Amino acid sequence: MASMKMNLDFGALLNQAQDQFRGLNPNEPGQWPILPKLTAFFFTVVAMVALGWFLLLSGQNDELQMQRDKEPQLKADYRSKVAQAVNLGELRKQRIQVEEYVKQLEKQLPGKAEMDALLSDINQAGLGRGLDFELFRPGSVTVKDYYAELPISIRVTGRYHDIGAFTADIANLSRIVTLHNLNIGAVPSKDQMASSGSLFMEATARTYRYLDQSELDQIKADKAKAKGKKGDQK
Repeated sequence: MASMKMNLDFGALLNQAQDQFRGLNPNEPGQWPILPKLTAFFFTVVAMVALGWFLLLSGQNDELQMQRDKEPQLKADYRSKVAQAVNLGELRKQRIQVEEYVKQLEKQLPGKAEMDALLSDINQAGLGRGLDFELFRPGSVTVKDYYAELPISIRVTGRYHDIGAFTADIANLSRIVTLHNLNIGAVPSKDQMASSGSLFMEATARTYRYLDQSELDQIKADKAKAKGKKGDQK
């Protein structure tokens, strides 16, 4: 009897619940019975959670995937920095060596006051080998970012071995001098001043000097002025 009563009560409750969903007016949800209201509220919450997941968490998933894609590169950078940290002492020694080497190279660049002495050394190198200078003409100085370049047009005549020794002497000068556009040939026979078997060598010798502080300041000022003009044009 008790089991039959429970079945009847459950069936009655189910019928009552179904009756609450019949004849609902969608335009007046405030007048719905309590069970339809709770059901509508539940589905509304579920829909809002799903929409929030799609709008908010999906963007977070994209960001998470981007960070995961960066992980291999970050690991590689980490390994590289660890290797540098392990070899930090050796890298510092190498930096000191490079700085010393740069200083040695800078010492090979004369200043303004030493340029005349360097030109005299080039001339004496040729005369010391018994060469005759037919041309020794310094050109216009070209100013670079950190140094100045001076071209010198030269033409000498003499024996083959003397010309070769002269070029070696130029290379062994304490200052940097380079030879460009070399042209070597036999002296024309009509030139009575030249001995038999004489050759001529035409070349452009280029020597370099470092810029003094006033020249460096002027270059910086010119760059700043040029940059300012570009900004004004924009």
